[in-house]
Amino acid sequence: MKQSLLKAELSSIFKNRMKLISIIAIIFIPILYAGVYLWAFWDPYGNLDKLPVAVVNEDTGTELNGEALEIGKDLVENLRDSNEFHFIFVDKETGYKNLENQQYYMLIEIPKNFSENATTLLEDNPKKLDLTYVSNPGYNFISSQIGNSAIEKIKEGVSKEVTQTYAESIFDNINEMKDGLQTASDGAKKLEDGTNKVNNGTNEVYENLATLAEKSIQFSEGVNTANDGMTKVADGAKKLDDGMSQLQTAQGQLNNAAGQLQSGDQAILNGISQAKDGIDSMQDSVPTLTKGTTELIAGSNTLTAGLTEWNDKAEALATGAQQLNDGAVKLQEKIETIIPLLEGVPEENKQELIKELQKLVDGTTSISTNTTALSQASSQLTNGGKNIASGLTELNKGQEKLQEGVNKLSEGSIQLENGAKQQVAGQEKFVAGMNEFSTKFTEAANGSSDLVNGAQTLLTGMNSLSTNSIALSDGTSQLKDGSWELVEGTTTLLDGSKELSSKLSDGASEASSIHSDEKTYDMMADPIKVDSEKVSEVPNYGTGLAPYFISLGLFVGALMLSIVFSFDEPEGQPKNGLRWFFSKSAILMGVGILQALVAAFVLLVILGIEVQSIPLFIVFTILTSLVFFSIIQFFVTILGNPGRFVIVLIMIFQLTTSAGTFPIELIPNVLQHIHDLLPMSYSVSGLRAVISTGDFDYMWHNASILIGYPIFFLTGTAVYFIVKHKRNFSSELEVNVD
Repeated sequence: MKQSLLKAELSSIFKNRMKLISIIAIIFIPILYAGVYLWAFWDPYGNLDKLPVAVVNEDTGTELNGEALEIGKDLVENLRDSNEFHFIFVDKETGYKNLENQQYYMLIEIPKNFSENATTLLEDNPKKLDLTYVSNPGYNFISSQIGNSAIEKIKEGVSKEVTQTYAESIFDNINEMKDGLQTASDGAKKLEDGTNKVNNGTNEVYENLATLAEKSIQFSEGVNTANDGMTKVADGAKKLDDGMSQLQTAQGQLNNAAGQLQSGDQAILNGISQAKDGIDSMQDSVPTLTKGTTELIAGSNTLTAGLTEWNDKAEALATGAQQLNDGAVKLQEKIETIIPLLEGVPEENKQELIKELQKLVDGTTSISTNTTALSQASSQLTNGGKNIASGLTELNKGQEKLQEGVNKLSEGSIQLENGAKQQVAGQEKFVAGMNEFSTKFTEAANGSSDLVNGAQTLLTGMNSLSTNSIALSDGTSQLKDGSWELVEGTTTLLDGSKELSSKLSDGASEASSIHSDEKTYDMMADPIKVDSEKVSEVPNYGTGLAPYFISLGLFVGALMLSIVFSFDEPEGQPKNGLRWFFSKSAILMGVGILQALVAAFVLLVILGIEVQSIPLFIVFTILTSLVFFSIIQFFVTILGNPGRFVIVLIMIFQLTTSAGTFPIELIPNVLQHIHDLLPMSYSVSGLRAVISTGDFDYMWHNASILIGYPIFFLTGTAVYFIVKHKRNFSSELEVNVD
């Protein structure tokens, strides 16, 4: 039965021409989808010479070291010889106009100051060479990206040419500098010889100046010693003259003072005599004063006693007045209580009585107040009298002591008068002696002035000599020091001229050893050589994209088969679900294998793709095709048209997450997590290993993962057919059996 059901499926295909042609066409779908695309873009970079690119040269050129420099023109010539693009050389207006009209994919403009800016390298503010690159990404984005890479190569070429030009100029200058260094070296040798002669002469000058400086110092020291002695003589004469002048002045003052003293002594004597007379008079007056004071004391005591008695009586009077006032107040109160009781007495008499009583009370109050004040005043007078009596007693005691002092003063004044008389007599004799001394001293003072004048004149001459000798000594010393500095300077100059001559000679030799040619200029312009090594070789663009488009073509081919061939409708009544599953799966797997074989053949034979292993490439391609068929069979069989929609979604996610074009790290993180779930990620990686890298272990690793997909999805499809067979055909079988 199994064979009959599979034969029925095959018979249905071969009998229906349209279905047969469709299936045959579907077998070529993968190679049409992938092969044609790879063929069209197998090596797009190999046809860049057909891509139109406009070149506009506005460079006016300039001069460098007296030679014409036209970097823009040289760049144009290089581009003419280049086959990187189809370069079209036009003016600026035409270039930009046709670029906008999409006749060119990009435009390269060389500005007017291109060469001029190249000459500013050694200036304070060097200017870069601005090369304008204009693309039109809206016309074709890929062409603009290719242009970016190409412009970098052009920039490297221009940089190399500019550097090479400067290198040639620098080496030319070095050659010219070589001759200059040799000439400078010869001049430095002559400078060395002349400096040596100057150095010898300065040494002799220094030795002679050292001797002169030594002798001038000795001379200056002798003059200084003599000058010091003369200074002391002049100082002594000056001091003597000053002393004589001071003594003469003092002697005159002394004479005047003696005269004044004589006059003063006489005046003192007269004053003492007058004072003695006054003392005598005071001595006579003191007893009378003492007697009067005694009498005042007696009177003061009597006054104090009278005041004390009066104070006592004033106090009694004040007490009585207070009692009288109190009685008047009480009387007023009694009468004021009786008046209302009086009958027959007119009212005006009663009021008059009240007024009179009030006057009595007021009068007694005034008397009481005044007597109290009188008592207080008498008390104060009593105290003052006591104080006066006490003071007079003390005054009397002082008068007694004054009497004693006056008596003693009288005795002393007598003695003082006698002494003053003796002082006057002695002073007269002193004045006479001072007059004679003054005459002799004036003669001595005149002689000391003459001595000072002579010493001062001599000192002036010695000071001048000393100053000049010091200046002579300092001058010779400075001259000696200066000559030594000259010796050191000429020695340094000699050493420097020797080194200069040696270094210039070495520089000239080194400059002579430098040889330059085109190879040297080329090395300086492009000193770095990059050795590009590859772990694996991908010869062209098509080979690099083949894993991605082979997988995509096989997936699309499997999906297309679901349109022309039913994945679930049997051509006869199946005996069980497994036979139903095998009959459909055999057709699908057969078409899948044929698609893989056709794709591999076209790629290997017609397109000539180079792979690391042809058998493994074929095996892995077949495995990839079977994986895709198993997945598509599962969803389309179970879901029908909705299943095809799911397949389209899976294809979209596979296109973005399989890393067939851009590395997986460059896509969003969310999509990176989907990468590990979809089979195309492993088919692309496995095909890359078998086509380019030759890492067969990695290929088998991806193959082992891919095998898991058909195991899972074919098992699911088989279960579906078994369940569906039981649901749809179990009742019919039972009827037939009956």
